[in-house]
Amino acid sequence: MGATLAQRVAETRLADVVVVDVVEGVPQGKGLDLLEAGPLLGYDSKVIGTNGFDETAGSDIIVITAGLARKPGMSRDDLLAANGDIVKKVAEDTGRLSPKAIMIVVTNPMDVMAFVAMKTSGFPRARVIGMGGVLDSARFRSFIALELGVSVENTHAFVLGGHGDSMVPLPRYSTVAGIPITELMSVDQINRLVERTRNGGAEIVALLKTGSAYYAPSAATLEMVEAVLLDKKKILPCSAYLEGEYGVKGAFAGVPVKLGAQGVEQVVEIKLSADEKAAFMKSVDAVRAGCAKFM
Repeated sequence: MGATLAQRVAETRLADVVVVDVVEGVPQGKGLDLLEAGPLLGYDSKVIGTNGFDETAGSDIIVITAGLARKPGMSRDDLLAANGDIVKKVAEDTGRLSPKAIMIVVTNPMDVMAFVAMKTSGFPRARVIGMGGVLDSARFRSFIALELGVSVENTHAFVLGGHGDSMVPLPRYSTVAGIPITELMSVDQINRLVERTRNGGAEIVALLKTGSAYYAPSAATLEMVEAVLLDKKKILPCSAYLEGEYGVKGAFAGVPVKLGAQGVEQVVEIKLSADEKAAFMKSVDAVRAGCAKFM
């Protein structure tokens, strides 16, 4: 995931990249390989591989992808303890070296790891963001396009709540060329796509058997990185630390946010039905349960 994101950032000429990994030689080799692709693809982005964090000093964006990958049969929450220790170390060291950076957390269970990163780094809530909603919404959009035989460019979708089995896809706010999918599909069709979206990561893990998704997650993270570096003020579903929005205080949850140079510049509150709100709060409670282990 980290190496694929580095490739995407370099190829889109957004920034220079430092890739960090604990295995000696791996980041150095991948960094050199990506650097040597520059003349062929026409980018001047510098890509450096290292086993330490000193080279990351002064970064504008920190993306935390470090952690154990899921294996078949594992839930994101099964990774809690091991990845918590890893994220603490990375957030502490990178945050100290780049105190003004925006921190994007990808490591699973993502919402809990975003909480760990914020508490460890001491960063304000606007500058610690979890990547989950962008990916989950992209998966929902893909399944909608496949079901209806339309271009993915015509689809828009919202998935709120935690990045896990309790996530909350919102069919009412998911559209094709502006038309809500509730007018284009049966309830059974929608329910099937919602369930597939919730299990999107597990479906790929089961197929790969030795790893988890990285093409779509890296593309989702790239969209967030681009929104920050180019100050696009883009409305994206991201995991943000809520302080009263949606009736939630003191927890990370996937919600629409305005993403720009300052990080989360606004939490956009949309109206939820009673059932949607109940599902959202259930998802938040699941995240809180994981965060309680790091209080």
